[in-house]
Amino acid sequence: MDKNINLNLYRIFYEVAKYHSISDAAKNMYLSQPAISKAIKNLEKELDVILFYRTLNGIILTDRGKELYELVEVALGNFRQAEKKMMENKNLENGSLSIGVRSNVASFYLLDKIAQFHKKYDKIDIMIIDRPSKELLQMLSNNELDFVLDSVSAKDELDGFDLKPLETFSHTFIMLPSLDILPLKEEYHLKDLESFPLILPVAHSSHRQYLNNLAKENGVYFNNVLSIETSELICSMVKKGLGIGYILKDMVKKDLADGKLKEVKIAEALPDISLNLIYTERNLTEAPRRFIDEFLK
Repeated sequence: MDKNINLNLYRIFYEVAKYHSISDAAKNMYLSQPAISKAIKNLEKELDVILFYRTLNGIILTDRGKELYELVEVALGNFRQAEKKMMENKNLENGSLSIGVRSNVASFYLLDKIAQFHKKYDKIDIMIIDRPSKELLQMLSNNELDFVLDSVSAKDELDGFDLKPLETFSHTFIMLPSLDILPLKEEYHLKDLESFPLILPVAHSSHRQYLNNLAKENGVYFNNVLSIETSELICSMVKKGLGIGYILKDMVKKDLADGKLKEVKIAEALPDISLNLIYTERNLTEAPRRFIDEFLK
């Protein structure tokens, strides 16, 4: 192999492997498809390995290609981190902040903090990413994010990261005050809601799984359910009068205080979630470190 490594070939390989597509990689890198194909052939020739299988449905990595992809992914993440550290300075006159967080938490917990940070350090570019927890942790591992705010608690998913507990939040059931479907009571049991229209998080979410476990423990089986991906949409559908929603209480505390929504108080203790700061201490640059120290203590 030539001692002068052509890093561009590895970047092209990474993009093709990431998108499983030469055409998508070409669009993302503003290169022609023939140029992408030629780069892959050159890299395969240099390494003397086959990196991709060509199929009717696109291209897939060979076993050796998968090995290379994992190594290149780590290397590119390190390059991103090195570039960021070199560009930032102690005065935060330039730099960036990339945060991974689910939208429901961002809406009531993070946005005010972001606004304060931006007002104080207006030269810092800020990016907020909302993806499923596993994707956010993978992006953090690849140095594509500075830190993640999430309630994930599985030890195997958090292996290798630093973790700092932040706050604990409670769930509640909500409805329109004008929605006359429940008998008038100060407090209800989950069993009382069994047959009423409910607007719940999707089944694969941790919020829904915790609720389902609690319901099962109490012999309750919800049978009139709309499953919704985002908390914002759950709240909107409740406000349309479509049923009783299940949501983090902090997200709707203003609407509850203003009387726009009504809390349906439940006798059983509903599951809490603990919000954690997930990061890698050694990779923190000045901007995320300053945000954590000033706004997440």
